[in-house]
Amino acid sequence: MSRQAREEPEPGVTDLVKVGHADNQAEAEFLQSLLLEWGVPSVVRRGQGSDVPDFLAAGARDLLVSRANAEVARDVLLQGGGAQLRSGSGAADRPLRLLVGLLIALAIVAAIAWIGTEVLS
Repeated sequence: MSRQAREEPEPGVTDLVKVGHADNQAEAEFLQSLLLEWGVPSVVRRGQGSDVPDFLAAGARDLLVSRANAEVARDVLLQGGGAQLRSGSGAADRPLRLLVGLLIALAIVAAIAWIGTEVLS
């Protein structure tokens, strides 16, 4: 059998698109069951960088559906909580965290300088 004589795969079998992301296997299975309630079959695959057998149930997972069901799946996931669709999650508190970190570092440096001047005096 030559390379050109291969059979064409069924439409939808290899035509999968990523519609969501989960932090672990339990979250991915929850989202998968949520989609299945709406009649959207899905596949869970280990996320990039998490394909290590030692992780077991830990590690990121991607949620894949057929291209024909992608729009419905995205709508269902947005209605069901949308925890896996993190376009800007945590972006607002980053400047606050940076400010708090800088203030803590400044306090530590000031304490070290004060202790140093007290010891040398």
